[in-house]
Amino acid sequence: MCRHLAYLGPVVSLGRLLSEPEHSLVRQSWAPRRQRNGTVNADGFGIGWYAEGDPVPARYRRAGPIWGDLTFADLTRVVRSGAVLAAVRDATLAGADGEAAAAPFSDGRWLFSHNGSVRDWPESAAPVAAGLPVEELLQLAARTDSALIWALVLHRLRAGDDLGAALAGPVRDLASAAPASRLNLLLTDGSTIAATAWGDSLWYLADPHAGRVVVASEPHDDDSRWCEVPDRTLLTATRTRVDLTPLKESRP
Repeated sequence: MCRHLAYLGPVVSLGRLLSEPEHSLVRQSWAPRRQRNGTVNADGFGIGWYAEGDPVPARYRRAGPIWGDLTFADLTRVVRSGAVLAAVRDATLAGADGEAAAAPFSDGRWLFSHNGSVRDWPESAAPVAAGLPVEELLQLAARTDSALIWALVLHRLRAGDDLGAALAGPVRDLASAAPASRLNLLLTDGSTIAATAWGDSLWYLADPHAGRVVVASEPHDDDSRWCEVPDRTLLTATRTRVDLTPLKESRP
């Protein structure tokens, strides 16, 4: 269910991150190597990136497959950034809300993506959703499990949680309410990345000396420095540091 990637480091073209590597995110949209559920990610895609001097990222999202979008090739050839989050989508429910359901979701300086699905959606998530204010439920970006998870994460961010805590809380709550859910989440504010490995693959490639880190569903090349993140783990990363923290399920 989906593939995603976040990058912090020296300014590079989007194409260098998303389309040029041998096993790039573009290739993962039709030939992922380590995806555990689903085979093709053709239900939409999106890119979010930060421009120098502007804390609010730009986004480009579409409802169709990334390989069929001609504008994408031009965009990634000329746009350059030092902080990026991108995703290709395999929908939990086919056709649900089109472009509005494609990651990255955004609010202010934050970009967010979900790789996975909430088991027995939507009934199983109702007890967790009930904890949100009604006005936030009415403002869901789409009628999907990913949009609800984003609302849960955003609620915590607005309350002052750091990126890691904002991901860990919803993962624990949803895993308790809907066991066997796949909850690989990815979040950035342009200077820090937070991610969870919960039910699907997650890897990172760090080069602290170059001030560069990539966090992704799977490696986009065969560099031997890629490290796999253990399942049920929270990752937090800056350009020079990566920390891994085990995640435990909430008690029923």
